Amino acid sequence: MKSSFFPLIILTAIIFLRRLNPTEAATCHPDDEAGLLAFKSGITRDPSGILTTWKKGTPCCSWNGITCLTGDRVTAISVGGQADVAGSFLSGTLSPSLSKLKHLDGIYFTDLKNITGPFPQFLFQLPQLKYVYIEHNRLSGPLPTNIGVLNQLEAFSLEGNRFTGPIPSSISNLTRLSQLNLGNNLLTGTIPLGIANLKLISSLNFGGNRLSGTIPDIFKSMTNLRFLTLSRNQFSGNLPPSIESLAPILRFLEVGQNNLSGTIPSYLSKFKALDTLDLSRNRYSGIVPKSFANLTKIFNLDLSHNLLTDPFPVLYVKGIESLDLSYNRFHLNTIPKWVTSSPIIFSLKLAKCGIKMSLDDWNPAETYYYDFIDLSENEISGSPARFLNETKYLVEFKAAGNKLRFDMGKLTFAKTLETLDLSRNLVFGKVPATVAGLQKLNLSQNHLCGKLPATKFPASAFAGNDCLCGAPLSPCKV
Repeated sequence: MKSSFFPLIILTAIIFLRRLNPTEAATCHPDDEAGLLAFKSGITRDPSGILTTWKKGTPCCSWNGITCLTGDRVTAISVGGQADVAGSFLSGTLSPSLSKLKHLDGIYFTDLKNITGPFPQFLFQLPQLKYVYIEHNRLSGPLPTNIGVLNQLEAFSLEGNRFTGPIPSSISNLTRLSQLNLGNNLLTGTIPLGIANLKLISSLNFGGNRLSGTIPDIFKSMTNLRFLTLSRNQFSGNLPPSIESLAPILRFLEVGQNNLSGTIPSYLSKFKALDTLDLSRNRYSGIVPKSFANLTKIFNLDLSHNLLTDPFPVLYVKGIESLDLSYNRFHLNTIPKWVTSSPIIFSLKLAKCGIKMSLDDWNPAETYYYDFIDLSENEISGSPARFLNETKYLVEFKAAGNKLRFDMGKLTFAKTLETLDLSRNLVFGKVPATVAGLQKLNLSQNHLCGKLPATKFPASAFAGNDCLCGAPLSPCKV
């Protein structure tokens, strides 16, 4: 699962600032103009023309991405690329001359991808700075040990760069922070105990680093914390007792892909506001607490790749959006009714969950929203044709290692489908030409026959069938 609250906050802030800008045609203060043009000169590539309006002698308050709220002084810079458009990325460095913009309270450099260099020291020379989002660039090196000097900051995100070394202990001095995001870097060491001083924090993200040790018992003072992401690190032990104090308001708890062990704490069932819980890819054992039935607002639950055992509790949710229980030691026998009845589910992953049912008997309440399905390594029989023919936005369907039996030639599927894995089943018939539009395909170890349509897939995608022929397999006999 992926948290999206930080980009959302950035977008909201930028829109807010632009709407409040009363001086779009104001003249440009000489210091601000010099600092901004120095920043532009440090950019070596701007293929989509993000900075084309930044011209000497023109009102800088009307330049793209510039906001002025106090006369002719620049108060915010917002320069962002589009993550899915390669040509929108900038290359270059962050000029230290940005320190000339003494009225700056917000810096938003997001998704520029190719901005390099160390931690920007000019931040220490901006006395009114409150909001810093320098995300998804290529800044590197250590975080400065005196980072705590920036104690006027209220939001601080360096997500998606290449910073290394430890989290400086002085970060505990940033007591005005409501958001701290150091996710997706290369940080090492442990979480400083002084983080407990951040009593106003509502969003804390250290995910996607190389942090280790146990998760410190520091959360009792964080009475506003709603989003906690520590996933994709090397933490060991179990969740600390003070996590329980977050029960009234915590919405996101993501600690997947670590080395956590023991049993799942039963106190998690007290988190009545919890929207997302990710404990995946750890070494949790034992049963899932029966009291999880109290998590009535849970929308996203990922317990996959652990050592959890039966029985799995019945959840009383109005609708679950994504569920992954794959690769534990469950024997569910059927897809749970509380899952089948969900009208909003988009991702269902129950690989190797001991399911022994026929897909002919599966009648989901709604197929419209399904994007991802993984039912691999079970004992599922019947045909997925009815289901696949009804979905409109399905991206991935995996059901390898089952007992599915149907005519492949009669199968149609959504135009959005990218991945199809039906390997190691009892599928028969011909391979339809429509598979050529997929990105990933595995039909190996079935009973398919006939000439293959022209595709880009290797022989391994079709190996082990009864009588398939044609490229990339052997030529068909005349």
